[in-house]
Amino acid sequence: MSSDTPRYVEAGAFASAFNRLAGWLTRHGISLFGSRMLYVRGRKSGQWRSNPVNPLTVDGVRYLVAPRGHTHWVRNLRAADGRGELRLGRRVEPFTATEVPDADKPPILRAYLKRWKWEVGVFFEGLGPDSSDEDLLRAAPDYPVFRLS
Repeated sequence: MSSDTPRYVEAGAFASAFNRLAGWLTRHGISLFGSRMLYVRGRKSGQWRSNPVNPLTVDGVRYLVAPRGHTHWVRNLRAADGRGELRLGRRVEPFTATEVPDADKPPILRAYLKRWKWEVGVFFEGLGPDSSDEDLLRAAPDYPVFRLS
């Protein structure tokens, strides 16, 4: 992949199956370690699109991190001016997301890896919660992060 191409790792068969299971459980009110269903309007169709996500709270602030890079949900959220919903069962939480600048991502990525590495570590290509700030900063452009309000 060229350095001009935003990083995007498509879900393989296992990840797709896991996402379907996690999505089904979350839609039915069963959260897997804090999972939620992200709903955001499609950037072309305008129809609601959904994806299971792992919200992260750091110092009382909630974030969404995209471990597979600049995915469709990331592009849709940008096009929707950061507006979306997090759902667990019938509970709906509207939010507005603001993209976090790369320079501010290292502590958030570190916290995300500490909490979720067992699930998403494969997408972080050798990075972990003990990685240096320099390594996390170098990788930051590949991992969109959104602050929720």
